[in-house]
Amino acid sequence: MTDKIALKKLTDHIVSAIAAASKVERPFYHLEFGNIFPDDVYAQMLDAMPKSSDYRALPGRNGGNLRADGTSTRVKIDLFPEYIRHLREPKRTTWDLVGCALTSAAVQDAFVEALAPGLEKRFGKDFRDTGMYPIPVLTRDIPGYLITPHTDTRWKGITVQLYCPRDDKATHIGTIFHGRLPDGSLPKVTKMKFAPNSGYAFAVGTDTWHSADPVDNSVETRDSILLTYFVDAGLLRFLRNRGKRVGNFVLNEARHITRQ
Repeated sequence: MTDKIALKKLTDHIVSAIAAASKVERPFYHLEFGNIFPDDVYAQMLDAMPKSSDYRALPGRNGGNLRADGTSTRVKIDLFPEYIRHLREPKRTTWDLVGCALTSAAVQDAFVEALAPGLEKRFGKDFRDTGMYPIPVLTRDIPGYLITPHTDTRWKGITVQLYCPRDDKATHIGTIFHGRLPDGSLPKVTKMKFAPNSGYAFAVGTDTWHSADPVDNSVETRDSILLTYFVDAGLLRFLRNRGKRVGNFVLNEARHITRQ
């Protein structure tokens, strides 16, 4: 069971970090933040990084992350209690704490307030009434991973990525934000630094073009947390969001059984 005092302390820190984030207008409204986790918690997260065998392949849209041999350049662990329960202590306690904080109502409310301009642009003045369903995923990318410019599916309301490197030796593999010109071209406008305990967030819209250059062979792993707030308005989305969680749980359990 997650320690309530530790959870409150971590949640409060994340909320403060979101409020203190830089608000950037170009090429689309987004947040850029550092020190999203307290230093001691971040150190625990690095020490608690799962083994490669603990992750499940994340094939990506149209199998874009799959190599010719069927292996994936991106793998993941959902940070829900039912997924991390197979991790050994103290890893399980660390990631349970992080997952609970990231899915808290306080953190969600902080993101909604900080991203108000982007959310209002998409959902209108009553954007605060739009339901959101948070899904936190610890991801690991290896050499060969890349993603071409895209805006994210409209199933998503907010996209957050929290970088988790051990040092600043691979700052060149951060996310790229693109503008869009009248001729349809997508010039690179800014590139996030893949720096320890940093990240970004934006409200998903028609202009939120972003990509990632290929992870090169100088990088062992590109570890980050993807926190996605899926739109949870209406029966279809309500059932879809929870159905995906159940489906992923079944796949995770089946994978664990086959490894025994």
